[in-house]
Amino acid sequence: MKTIIHKAEDRGFANHGWLQANHSFSFAGWYNPEKVHFGALRVLNDDIIAPKMGFGTHPHDNMEIITIPLKGVLKHRDNMGDKWIPVVPGEVQVMSAGTGVQHSEINGSTDEYLSLFQIWIIPEERSVKPRYDQKTFDAEGRNGKLQTLVTSFKDKDETSLKIHQDAKISRIDLKGGESFTYDLKSEAHGVYVMTISGGVSISDINLKSRDALGVSETSDFEINADEDSELLLIEVPMLTL
Repeated sequence: MKTIIHKAEDRGFANHGWLQANHSFSFAGWYNPEKVHFGALRVLNDDIIAPKMGFGTHPHDNMEIITIPLKGVLKHRDNMGDKWIPVVPGEVQVMSAGTGVQHSEINGSTDEYLSLFQIWIIPEERSVKPRYDQKTFDAEGRNGKLQTLVTSFKDKDETSLKIHQDAKISRIDLKGGESFTYDLKSEAHGVYVMTISGGVSISDINLKSRDALGVSETSDFEINADEDSELLLIEVPMLTL
């Protein structure tokens, strides 16, 4: 089993006043040649956005974009006809940029900060028709078990959101002392494990809040919760860019 650890304090950081952004991988003005991507996972941004602020209309193409609000309310608008759709904790948003899309994202609250993860995954098909979707996931569905949020259009799972890549995005909440074995879809895949909160151990590597571990070249691995913990797991093909 191959592992690569990304400590929370080693992430890129940008303070834009209205936006506090932590970058797991090279993004915008922050570049680290050793942190450009993890397989098909290109971006994992951990953003905090001030009330009433956000990203004005901007373009994307040929990228699968997944947004997971953790606190507050996100509002989304795009040129596909979606007008200021709210996305709140418990919901997940996906957007296939494909041939090109323009969108805006803002903090929909006038007094509460917005906290979210934004994930970019390199697609296996280019120039697809742009699309948008979102779905609610019950928090009880990840207590001690894996809750699948996003899978490929080619995957038979009908409960998850869909993207154009053989990936799987999941969450799990573990009580202190609990353990869980993650089985990969393929040994050609890797899993990027982000500790949202708490503390866990994987292969004798200790991870605290916002620490991450990339795991590859294995069929499975065990997660042991050292305390009550919330985890985000992003499984992707181990592409070489």
